[in-house]
Amino acid sequence: MATNPPSGDGKRNGMVKGRSQTKTTSGHFVKRDTATGRFMDVKTSSKTPFKGVRKEK
Repeated sequence: MATNPPSGDGKRNGMVKGRSQTKTTSGHFVKRDTATGRFMDVKTSSKTPFKGVRKEK
């Protein structure tokens, strides 16, 4: 994947590795660790997905 210059500016380039997200029945998005399968965080402030985290099917 190509990276956006300037490198080393403290910003993430591309997707977050080792994480995925899925939508719950209530409509909130929950973040999951792909190595262990444990849920890490639920986005309760809004029903929009996490930025930079891939979605599960």
